[in-house]
Amino acid sequence: MAKRTEDVLITSIGIKNSLKRYKSLQALAEYVWNGFDAHASRVDIEIYNNDLDGTGMIVVKDNGSGIDRSLLSQKFKPFYQSEKIYEPTIKHSATHGKNGVGRLTFFTFANFATWKTCYRQNDLILSYEIEINAATLQRYEPSDEQKSDEFTGTTVIFSDLTNSDITPDTARIFLAQEFCWFLELNKNQGFSIYINGEQLNYSAHILKSEEHQYTYPNTKTLFTVRYICWDIKLSEYSKYYYIKEDGTEIAKENTTLNNKGDSFYHSVYIQSQFFNYFDTNDSSMSQLTIGGLSHKKSPEFEFILKEVNRHLYDMRRPFIKETVSKVVDALDIEGAFPGYDPKNILDQYRKSQISEMVSAIYVAQPKLFTNSMNKEQKKTFIRLLDLIMESGEVDSLFRILNEILDMTEVERNDLADILRYSHMSNITKTIKLIQDRYQAVEDLKQLVFNPDLHANEVNHLQKMVEKHYWLFGEQYNLVTAAEPNFVEALKRYLRYLHKEYESVTVDHPDKLKQMDIFAVRQDITHGKYHNIVVELKHPNISLGETQLGQVKRYMRTIMEIPEFNASNMSWEFYLVGNKFTSDHYIEGELETNKSHGLPYLVFMAPRYKIYAMRWSEVFTDFEMRHSYLNERLCLERDKLQTSDLSADGIVKQQEQNTAIMPAEMPATK
Repeated sequence: MAKRTEDVLITSIGIKNSLKRYKSLQALAEYVWNGFDAHASRVDIEIYNNDLDGTGMIVVKDNGSGIDRSLLSQKFKPFYQSEKIYEPTIKHSATHGKNGVGRLTFFTFANFATWKTCYRQNDLILSYEIEINAATLQRYEPSDEQKSDEFTGTTVIFSDLTNSDITPDTARIFLAQEFCWFLELNKNQGFSIYINGEQLNYSAHILKSEEHQYTYPNTKTLFTVRYICWDIKLSEYSKYYYIKEDGTEIAKENTTLNNKGDSFYHSVYIQSQFFNYFDTNDSSMSQLTIGGLSHKKSPEFEFILKEVNRHLYDMRRPFIKETVSKVVDALDIEGAFPGYDPKNILDQYRKSQISEMVSAIYVAQPKLFTNSMNKEQKKTFIRLLDLIMESGEVDSLFRILNEILDMTEVERNDLADILRYSHMSNITKTIKLIQDRYQAVEDLKQLVFNPDLHANEVNHLQKMVEKHYWLFGEQYNLVTAAEPNFVEALKRYLRYLHKEYESVTVDHPDKLKQMDIFAVRQDITHGKYHNIVVELKHPNISLGETQLGQVKRYMRTIMEIPEFNASNMSWEFYLVGNKFTSDHYIEGELETNKSHGLPYLVFMAPRYKIYAMRWSEVFTDFEMRHSYLNERLCLERDKLQTSDLSADGIVKQQEQNTAIMPAEMPATK
């Protein structure tokens, strides 16, 4: 059986369904684009009111080349097919129209459209009209052509309006957004749009405008570049526009910042003699030669893009920094961050660090936190960042982010700096340590100054100090505390010095006496050993001659034991209590040794010093050493409290304190 071929016909309803994405103002813009596509430099829009103060008629008039009647069947008959089929590798703005559908979008706001067009044919100007009814979009009715004494161009009249969205004000707002980049591109060519006789002004949408000149050193090729930052989303992607010396655009392509997902809308206009003979197809792979075409592989082109991109990123940086805080705040409001305690300084520091991390990632790839993840995904991602940073695996995190994010070298370095700064496993521990030191001091003050707690020397004061002997110096190792006597202390000391010890004999009448705190610090650089001995007295016991005499007996005992008395060893003894005796004995010793310039010094001999301190002075020294950190970290002292705790309770709670120093050396056998 013979087969018969038949065409599929599209109806008016089918056309409308295909064009349903068009709204009235966008449809109006299509007719303005048609004018510029026809090489117009000026498009006039007239919006007429009807008797009811509504819009009665709209007229769009351009000074372009008109529509050649011999080409009418190519322009009006095909649907979703445009005569603008040329699609170069690098496109340009002179061919905006796509698929030949713009002429039919009027149905969104009018029932009738009439084209009155004049075009040049040899030495004649010919004119004719075309009418289309919105009810039969698939059908157009052209008139016969006739001679005309008018200028070339096309006027489209829209009547029997069905939509009141188009007014002079709404048209100005929409068309400024639609055409700002295009009018800026062609401003030196005199391109313009007029609405009811008033020129469309888009300058209010320019956030920032800069112009710079660059010279390629090898050939002295000059490039003049205009950078425009917009406050609105453009009708096309942010682009580089390549412009010939005479101001004519030859090509355009997307900038490298289009995939970032932020609101940094921009246009870059690059003008140079270099583009006078630019190969828009980018087919040439050889270097530019005399009389040849310039192209994307030319060193001049690579040079100018590198310079432009560098400056473009510099312009974007402050813009992103202004917007990133809003993004982080929004994430916080969404509940994307972990539940950090606002009263906990460590939690707040962690939050500040994770906020900086999120900010750095946002700068590198904003769309991660905008259109790429939903609320739950953002929440999961940020918590994973928190865990990774807390674990200290930030180097691994950087490697992962470097692989998945499209970052420039500058962004990569910025992120690396943030990560280096944010070694949370170390930083947070340090902050916690400082916080806990303040807590330990507050607890110790309670034991010392609060008589209602009935704190004693052995079970409370000594237990606290043996955990926090940093009060008397950093980087010490605790040799003994409480029970061990001089014999055991010597054994542990020798083990510390030599990693082993021999059986020792101490022949001294005080060999069984016990030092409250005995600690040692090694100066590796100079091969010296600094030792401290702390003698603690009950808060009710005043420090005087008797108590100082006890410390001196410890000192003499050590002096007489050779293993404690090598030339590279020095000793400091601290006598600590709440107050001095009323006979002012200690004050006298302090005055006698004042000339040595050491606070609290009451005795001095070669490699031996004895200090007498009140607890208030111990606490004051702590405050002075930590004042800078306290100010920087803004520790809230009133939140460090030990309310309703007994002396035993205070000591017990220190088990969780991160400021606790290493325990004393294990006992010898």
